[in-house]
Amino acid sequence: MTKSQDLQTHDVIVVGAGFSGLYMVSRARDTLGLDVIGLEAGSGPGGTWYWNRYPGARCDSESFYYCYAFSDQLLAEWDWTARYPGQPEILRYLEYVADRLDLRRSFCFDTAVVAATWDQGGNRWVVETSGGTTYAARYLVTAVGCLSAANVPDIPGRDDFLGEWYHTGRWPTEGVDFTGKRVAQIGTGSTGIQAAPVIAKDAEHLFVFQRTPNYTVPARDRPMSREEWVGIKSNYDEVRRLTRESFAGFPYTPSPRSALELSADERNQIYEGLWAEGGFKFLWGGFYDLLLNEEANDTAAEFIREKIRAVVKDPEVAERLCPTDHPYGSKRPPIDTDYYTTFNRDNVTLVDIREAPITKITPTGIETEDGHYEVDVIVFATGFDAMTGPLLRMNITGRDGLALKDKWADGPRSYLGLQVAGFPNMFTITGPGSPSVLTNMPTSIEQHVEWIGDCIDHLEQGHQTTIEPSVEAEEAWVAHVAEMSSVGLFNRANSWYLGANIPGKKRIFMPYVGGLSNYRARCGEIAANGYEGFLISA
Repeated sequence: MTKSQDLQTHDVIVVGAGFSGLYMVSRARDTLGLDVIGLEAGSGPGGTWYWNRYPGARCDSESFYYCYAFSDQLLAEWDWTARYPGQPEILRYLEYVADRLDLRRSFCFDTAVVAATWDQGGNRWVVETSGGTTYAARYLVTAVGCLSAANVPDIPGRDDFLGEWYHTGRWPTEGVDFTGKRVAQIGTGSTGIQAAPVIAKDAEHLFVFQRTPNYTVPARDRPMSREEWVGIKSNYDEVRRLTRESFAGFPYTPSPRSALELSADERNQIYEGLWAEGGFKFLWGGFYDLLLNEEANDTAAEFIREKIRAVVKDPEVAERLCPTDHPYGSKRPPIDTDYYTTFNRDNVTLVDIREAPITKITPTGIETEDGHYEVDVIVFATGFDAMTGPLLRMNITGRDGLALKDKWADGPRSYLGLQVAGFPNMFTITGPGSPSVLTNMPTSIEQHVEWIGDCIDHLEQGHQTTIEPSVEAEEAWVAHVAEMSSVGLFNRANSWYLGANIPGKKRIFMPYVGGLSNYRARCGEIAANGYEGFLISA
């Protein structure tokens, strides 16, 4: 413990200043009237959009629903410039929200959490920070995001590289100039798919190192006019209803027909229309059974593969870009701008590291089993230690000295993805066991923040001291999450949803696949039944 003069006491500590943290601080402070402090490692608000400044960084949900829906004021005042906002504009939006709601005064920036410990005698959380100040509060809310713990692969020789290397999730604020440089990009997930076309325009040569090819649908990004926004906002109650009542938080209504009910020509005509429209609607506004029936999924997967073959001029490169080892949508389904056409450029080379894996990084480049690639810059588009990583890196210790890393040694365990048995008064926004990354994130975030706020208010009004799940409720929910993950096709991919991108991480499907609308209803029922499954102490 630090000296007493370095201890600050509050009602609520919120960790993070992205979409989750900003709304949670606003809800706790302005709606519930509590003394709340927000802690953020970055120098300002933004969360994932503060750190992810890589070339081409852009939202893959459409702007009209990738925003806060809780405030009519914010909706009325802000117009996005494009169908899919880029990182700079999303960061400006979150800075606008922080200023409009006067939230900066409730945050300490440049302040990383290094440890959080439950003080059983004081019924409070004690949080130590990188700046030396220690904070204490009755409630701890983690708003650290699901994709914030960067995964930099430990490739032999990495530290011997004489050039520059960067991870897309920790991009320099001043940017990187690739002009005239030979660049290696490792990774072809959603981030790599966004970055490659932009890097290729400036680099002397871009080598894209691909282990697993990905299905991606064109974004069809375009500017948005003021007239469009007037029309959207005049009907925003319907947008709210559709996102909150949908399976994945998107305002799309899937077709009630199976992809198998139609002839190949009829089905492809529908796919062509969805392809022309672009974005997530191809998956969430298409046939209802694409993630339930493998034969139905095959029709969409082959349609996308045929598009790749039609775009990429070199047939051998086209086939290497065609995914065949997992169903479409069972991994995060990227959307793109000019990804496949990038491989028609003379200065772009696709390197298949499934056929010839990387053996080491040398002082001058990357060596695979079949050759050496001389490069000046390495870009790790290798994703994150998803969902659990950001929480485990905070060194959280619950009751009786139980460390969260030990509790989760065999995979994350929670009740509703909101609380963990043995960790009283700690709430996790979009934690493992909730729909989170399978949904439009702002929609899930708002549901969690509002549920947590109502729960804390329930405790405050009833003069209760602590809340946590019973072990039995937690075990039942973990079993339910596992059971639901076996329904459909999600478990057919070796994805970061299971932690498959992190060596040694336990393979457990972490998000809840039962659907946001069903999950939302269950959370509401549990609260209405006196927080069924939770242990509340006076």
